[in-house]
Amino acid sequence: MLAGGTGAPFKMLDKALGPSLGQCCGGRVKLMLERYDKADAAAIAALAAAERIGVMATVAAATSGRLNREIAEIDDSMFGRSNFARLPDGRIIEKFGSTATPLYLFGAGHVGRSLALALAPLPFFVTWIDPRPNAFPPHVPGNSRCLSEIEPVRQIADAPDGTFVAIMTHSHALDLDIAAAALQRRRFPYIGLIGSDTKRARFVGALRTLGLSRDDVDRLICPIGLTGTHDKAPAAIAASIAAQLLIVRGNLSSARVLATKISETAADDARHG
Repeated sequence: MLAGGTGAPFKMLDKALGPSLGQCCGGRVKLMLERYDKADAAAIAALAAAERIGVMATVAAATSGRLNREIAEIDDSMFGRSNFARLPDGRIIEKFGSTATPLYLFGAGHVGRSLALALAPLPFFVTWIDPRPNAFPPHVPGNSRCLSEIEPVRQIADAPDGTFVAIMTHSHALDLDIAAAALQRRRFPYIGLIGSDTKRARFVGALRTLGLSRDDVDRLICPIGLTGTHDKAPAAIAASIAAQLLIVRGNLSSARVLATKISETAADDARHG
């Protein structure tokens, strides 16, 4: 398709994984191959910028030997279980990207830097906070925004509902203040604190002294990360934390899907008496 530069601007392939490709897992795969050249660079750059913001849909049509793709309104009823659909008029509509979970990362030390890198390809939008001047590395991942020389605790009030909070600053006193502020708001599904079992025990006592209930304190995840790993290298700790964040994110998504199905079933039962 690239070498010829003529003919249809896209090609559809529909393959059975077993007989066609020698795979043993079964099922089918549908592929769409698209041809673009340098004349399409500006349009593709605009689509890439839109995808970085979050979930987007495009509608494409072949005209004059080219595949013209434009941003479209997202209508989930068009897709079903797939992110691809062909409209009755022949146009192709696709959904790209994923909804990024907001994550407030407090601390730009060794583990904080490793965690920011670990989260770079994952579905999180990181607000990275450290009050120290020049705390951040010269280059940061594209899904991160850095806030420095500010009061970290005050940033908790601005965090959207559903934000994940990871605390690993240079100061235990600051860690405590941030953890208390986050737990008191009761609207963050994940609040993780770096530290040992000893640090957790001390923080539990301090948080109870500050007036937090036992239920509030029990929501604090400390030590942070998966408990089955023992490697203390910053990159290993970051990988453990990233895995835990993905597990929590997945569990929340499954719970929302179940709640939606229950709601839809209840509404359907009500309609039919």
